[in-house]
Amino acid sequence: MKSSERTSGCHRWGLILAGGDGTRLLPLTRSITGDDRPKQFCSVMGSETLLQQTQRRVSKLIPAWRTMLVLTAKHEPFYTAAVAGIPTARLVIQSANRGTAPAILNTMLRVREMDHKAIVACFPSDHHFSDDATFVRHIESAYAAASSHPETVVLLGIPPETPEVEYGWIEPGIPIEGPLSESLCRVSRFWEKPAPPIASQLMAKGCLWNSFVMVGHVQTFVDLVQQALPSMSAAFEDTRRSLFTAAEGAAFSELYSGLRDTSFSQHVLAVQSDRLAVVRAAGLGWSDLGEPGRVRSVLEGMVLRTERRVEVDRCLAAAH
Repeated sequence: MKSSERTSGCHRWGLILAGGDGTRLLPLTRSITGDDRPKQFCSVMGSETLLQQTQRRVSKLIPAWRTMLVLTAKHEPFYTAAVAGIPTARLVIQSANRGTAPAILNTMLRVREMDHKAIVACFPSDHHFSDDATFVRHIESAYAAASSHPETVVLLGIPPETPEVEYGWIEPGIPIEGPLSESLCRVSRFWEKPAPPIASQLMAKGCLWNSFVMVGHVQTFVDLVQQALPSMSAAFEDTRRSLFTAAEGAAFSELYSGLRDTSFSQHVLAVQSDRLAVVRAAGLGWSDLGEPGRVRSVLEGMVLRTERRVEVDRCLAAAH
């Protein structure tokens, strides 16, 4: 292993986003658990919760002490067991869910305080991947690309199976020269939940689904938010002095009370495509499990999950 590769590995961090409310899948998760827990705290695809599956997958790439977990305070009854043993410095407990942009910026500022050379991978906690080994290989490639291009955030783009209208799409641009030139491209444009005719056109021209898995230098993430959302960024910077102090809880609670819901994908990535690259990540068996129909599609390929498939079908029937 080259010295530069050892160095970048020492600065490899992970961020697991687990603060969402999972409202679209609530009819199914309520049927499974009997309560209103978000899907990431629910055993949708097996004996493990989606969060546990994500933690296990990420652990193949990043040590636990460099993995940050973003949560929301009101979900505490559902995640208490999941965070047992995790140092409090690795937990970002938001006073409220205000979307992915505040969650990511909040965490990046903390990581930057601990390691200003950090290269951070962001992972949603409520997605499904059928092939962990292939997932690991693609993330390794994304880390390598982000290390070679520190000014760029690298996204995992999924080759589409259908002209899906509920996903975000990435239109690849010119290839980036280097060892990954066959699969690494600049991002030309984002398409957020396109109409059916547009989705079909995007699929035909080789566009990719946005998995929202992304890797980049910690300062690059901070810069992207600062440029796209300067007011929000300034508010976080003003509160930064309270990080890791007794005043942190009150300071961030006040900050979050004044924030509006903000999407990192829609309000940050989509308006700065020139700072982004995409790795074509085939063979992952990916789904974001956003609604019962997608869960049913995944379970169709899992022979042993007949009981859960019946439960999903019951929820789908009730919805109609």
